[in-house]
Amino acid sequence: MLIFFDCETTGLEAFDRICSVGFITQDEVFYELIKPPRKIRPEASALQHITNEMVANKKCFEDSKTQEKLAKLNSKENILVSHNVAFDLQMLQKEGFVWQGAIIDTLKCTRHLIPECEQYALQFLRYELKLYQHELQEAKPLEITLAAHHALSDALHVKLLYTYLLDMATQEQLVDLSMEHALITKFAFGKYKGRYLEEIALSDPGYLQWMLGNMFDMDDDLRYSVEYYLAQS
Repeated sequence: MLIFFDCETTGLEAFDRICSVGFITQDEVFYELIKPPRKIRPEASALQHITNEMVANKKCFEDSKTQEKLAKLNSKENILVSHNVAFDLQMLQKEGFVWQGAIIDTLKCTRHLIPECEQYALQFLRYELKLYQHELQEAKPLEITLAAHHALSDALHVKLLYTYLLDMATQEQLVDLSMEHALITKFAFGKYKGRYLEEIALSDPGYLQWMLGNMFDMDDDLRYSVEYYLAQS
């Protein structure tokens, strides 16, 4: 069974925790607010519109329906599908939950299969790949309200992106691609945004070396790509 999954968190730092979860399976559409062990920071609320007041009387993860339902789905026969699955798995592990099944990372798969994209954020791909053309017909029967950075709405867009990627690879190939480093060709941020990594490796290798030595939370694919182009230069 495929489980299209997303979670929202109190922030993006090492100590942040889950504050909402949404997932879609062939049998169920599920969403829950979670009371985290630390406060939701304003910059996180500004994105996902969850406030500390909204979760004050909710259950913590270990006592939640989320934990109960995911525990029942946690088997080697099932596949967790999410966008940047490494982040979601890390957040679940902070709650004491370790996923046992296979994974499909729609972020990595899109990087592999559509390398010409300028960005790979889920909301960017929603419009770049015209997923929005099918979202209402998918959302309405599931009674999902579309809203960026809402865990259940994002889980729906993960599902739409997965369906899009199936035109280019099989489910088994997507599982395999999710375990492989993807080569990133362009910078998506910083002073070299939009420039090719290969070009910067030749013109300013010191900048790439600085990134490797100082950006400890660097995306694994970006680190792999920086190391690759430095070795080629």
